[in-house]
Order: sequence, then C-alpha cells, then structure tokens
Amino acid sequence: MLKAVILIGGPQKGTRFRPLSFEVPKPLFPVAGVPMLQHHIEACAKVPNMKEILLIGFYQPNEELTRFLVNAQQEFKISIRYLQEYAALGTGGGIYHFRDQIVSGSPEAFFVLNADVCSAFPLTEMLSFQKEHGEPNSFVILGTTANRKQSMNYGCIVENEETNEVLHYVEKPSTFVSDIINCGIYLFTPEIFQHIGSVFQKNQQDMLLEEPTNGWHRAEAIRLEQDIFTALAGQGKLYVYKTLSFWSQIKSAGSAIYASRLYLNQYHTTHPERLASNKEGGPKISGNVYIHPTANIDPTAMLGPNVSIGTGVSIGAGVRVRESIILHGANLQDHSCVLNSIVGWDSTIGKWARVEGTPSDPNPNDPFAKIDSETLFRDGKLTPSITILGCNVTIPSEVIILNSIVLPHKDLNRSFKNQIIL
Repeated sequence: MLKAVILIGGPQKGTRFRPLSFEVPKPLFPVAGVPMLQHHIEACAKVPNMKEILLIGFYQPNEELTRFLVNAQQEFKISIRYLQEYAALGTGGGIYHFRDQIVSGSPEAFFVLNADVCSAFPLTEMLSFQKEHGEPNSFVILGTTANRKQSMNYGCIVENEETNEVLHYVEKPSTFVSDIINCGIYLFTPEIFQHIGSVFQKNQQDMLLEEPTNGWHRAEAIRLEQDIFTALAGQGKLYVYKTLSFWSQIKSAGSAIYASRLYLNQYHTTHPERLASNKEGGPKISGNVYIHPTANIDPTAMLGPNVSIGTGVSIGAGVRVRESIILHGANLQDHSCVLNSIVGWDSTIGKWARVEGTPSDPNPNDPFAKIDSETLFRDGKLTPSITILGCNVTIPSEVIILNSIVLPHKDLNRSFKNQIIL
C-alpha cells in the first residue's frame, strides 16, 4: 500500500504570486484549465495501490479548499484529506508533525510532492527505480538537469554515475556543484521519520541551551533539503532518479503561463479532450488551447498558442489572445488584444484595448534552461514580465497596458507601462 503527501505551504508563501493569491490559495490557481494541485492529485491517483493523499499546509480551512477536496475525492475515487499545520514547519517538519497520519495503515512507502512544481510526475518510474536501487528502505529524489548558472538556484545533487546514489547534496550553493537539481518530488519509506526525528531531538537540545522563546515551534521547523538530505548523502540511503520529461517551478505568476504551456502540451497524450480544435462556427484555434465549456466566444476571435480560458468568460468579435490565462467571468470586448498576460476574475477589457506583457520563458536555445524566478524589481525598476490584472479590473476602450501589475478592483482611465497600479 502507498500514500502521497502534497506540501501546499501557506498564505505568506504565495507572496511572489500576488495579486493572484489574494483571491484564491496559490495551489488552487488554475494552470491549463484546472487547479494547480489537480495535476499532482491526478498523477498520484494513477499509481497502483495508492490508498490516500494527504495535503499538508498552514492555510486556514476555507470554502474553496473544502469544495476542491470534495470534488477531487469524487472524481478520483480516493481518500484526500487536508492536515493543517499550526505554523510553517518546513518541508520536513510538516510531515514529521503528521507522521502518525502518514504511517497509519502501514504503507510500505509514500511520495512527498511540493505543490509549486509542474511536472509529468513519473511516480511509477520512481517506484520501479527504488526497487532496483539500494536496499528496500532507500529514499529517492526526482532530479533533472539544469544549466551550470541556473543550477545554483536549486538544490544540487552529486551522484555516483553507476549506482545513482546521492554522494553530496547542497541547497542553493554559491559556486557550481552539479548540474543535477532537486525537483521537489520524493519517494520515502517510513524509516525517513527516524532521520527527521534525530534532527528534531538535536533541535530540542539546542533550544534548551538558548532562551526558551517559542522553542517547540523552532525545534519542529525542519527542512528536508538542508537538514536531512545533506546528512543522508553518501550514506547509501539516498538515490536520484533523473527524469528527461518536463519540469518547472511555479514560484511567480509569470511561471504559471509557462507551466500552462507544458501541461497543455502534455494533454495531447493525457487529456486530448481538454484541447480545443478548429470547428465550424467556432473561434480560430492556433496551437494548444483550453476552453471551458461555459465560455462564450465569438467565431471571429483568434486564440492561441498556449491559451487557457476559464468558466463563464466572454470573448467578443475579432479578439486576439496568445500566451495567456483568462480567469473566470472575464469579459474581453470586441477587437481587444491580450498577449503574455493573466486576466483576473471578472475583469473587463474594453474594445480595441491592448494588454501585453513580456514572456519570462527559459532560453529556447538551451535544452537545460529553467525559468528564472525574477524578483519584482531590478535596479529600482519593475522587472519586465507578464502583465497581471487582479480581479474586477476594468480597462477602458483603446487603452494600452504593458508589462504592468494591476491590483484588484481598479477602474483605469489611461494607458500604463512598467507600473504597479495600486
């Protein structure tokens, strides 16, 4: 029997995702037409002998999360539960805090997945790999190859090339260590809790020597990457399974458009029914496009490539949408143009208006390039990125918005470029 744990973080973890995370918890943000988390759950539910999926995070239980869990349980016919941390406990502290729930029913192994990654999730391959490598209680990290410069933004893995054992692990090194990086997807056996427990006990002892301020929380805050993997490397316990399929982080709103492209492309093999096609009386479709059945789209509109249209969206005559996510209830009026942008819930773009951003894609000429998690500002200026409209934003006719972020509930009356509009 197997289980899966998805680490969904909490409100303060979604800061780079604002203003979109104001309206919906980041893990429920739609990517390629379905909530980000659904891609993880779908992959876990396909693994044979998977009995339960646990979500661990420190979001307050809310209506959206509850509704999502109920719908997902019905769709995937598997137990899915949310376990709320009392504080942010880190990637290792969260699973250690709920270890009794994880080992209940005696699973022989369990997956741990970070919610903010986009992947083909080769989970069955990781299981086969674990059976072929090392002892039965070995642990597996999913790895992929990055270029030399970008590898230093991730956890870096030095492996034994013959056995794939992890010999050395460094989280975000200051100099080049390895081009194999940690994908944030793991396969553990319950024995991992002995290793996390040792760190917890050491943290407790360290706390006793210091002033006792919130000591229990600080002892329980444990990071798998820095506290566990670094110590396990070279011990014959930790192995890396390198995937050649797609993978990306979803840290910022800009990376959501890139992740949407990766998932839409995957739909050709996993969900061809989710991809729109050119039909008589329908809009012109170019490349991979997802359209929710409730959307109302004029047949003279042109959509794609890499476009996702949410529930109840209305798109008028002659509208052009490319490399964008249009969220539910948005209204794109006649002849408006949306490129490299996310249009927020219930927002309106007037006739002949133009909303455009700068793509933040990886270098297409480098097969190992990853998306850069850009900071919002560079040299005192807003970093050129996709344009984001928060919910209930109104863009009047013939106005142009370029490389800007518009916070929710704004009625604009002129054009903007490279601005955060508060």
